[in-house]
Amino acid sequence: MAGQTYRERPPAARLAALVATTWVQRIPAGEPAYAQRHLPTGGVELRCRVGDVPRLAGTLTGPHVELLPPGTTVVGLRLRPGALAAILARPVADLTGQVIDAGEVWGTTMSVAAGERVAAATTDEAAVGALEALVAAAAARTGATAPEPLLAEAARRLLPWHAAEVRAVGADLFVSERGFRRHCLAGVGIGPKALQRVLRFQGFLAMTQAVASGADPSGDGLARLAVDAGYADQAHLTRECVRLTGVTPRVFLRGVEETCACGHDHSASFRPLLREAELAGSFKNAARGAPSLAS
Repeated sequence: MAGQTYRERPPAARLAALVATTWVQRIPAGEPAYAQRHLPTGGVELRCRVGDVPRLAGTLTGPHVELLPPGTTVVGLRLRPGALAAILARPVADLTGQVIDAGEVWGTTMSVAAGERVAAATTDEAAVGALEALVAAAAARTGATAPEPLLAEAARRLLPWHAAEVRAVGADLFVSERGFRRHCLAGVGIGPKALQRVLRFQGFLAMTQAVASGADPSGDGLARLAVDAGYADQAHLTRECVRLTGVTPRVFLRGVEETCACGHDHSASFRPLLREAELAGSFKNAARGAPSLAS
């Protein structure tokens, strides 16, 4: 896997309320094909292989493995939960787990033009900017500037460090349990319980990225991080990890160590989560031990 890279960057400031992160991934010519494991994040992704048209990948509920051939460059951005529904001004539940041409929702002309701009770009910034311009143009059509406020606040409150029950979050937002589920399905593509599950695992991954370079002689690093990330115990983490990634935490994290050491940068995704965790006081225990999680 030497030579393949994945580097995230924050979105343009004008799109920060709609877009969580952008990235460029490269599989050099002459290297083996790369099995990219896409994981649920709670957001829809806009991806474009250089030389092709952009595609929309709906919200995931489980892992999806995509084989990237040698010589492939992928430019992408991840929308925040609820952002695509705001941009399209319609429910997005029909896109859950699906990958479609962006032209199916934004028209062939806009989609093809964006793909051509990505292919013609001479820098990573210009390639990402072509996709951001597509999102900005689509948002301008409906006047969308951010996800529905209820969904944005729900996504914040469902982060693991707030430790709130889904029913309590809905009640605090003055919406019935059934209404809360209906809002999440229409705006995010999954129900609130599934969204909480995904956000909890993303929080766990953010913590592991921050502490995985050290060593924990007590051997309890994974169990401690599981609790810090909002899981009842390590067994709870294992069940959820298998559901969301297809493998156990140690197998998954061993793979993360192998791939990310070859040139992966996920900081644009994880840094905001870690800031939230630190503000909530949920990261202090994990920060103490710096465990080696894949050993």
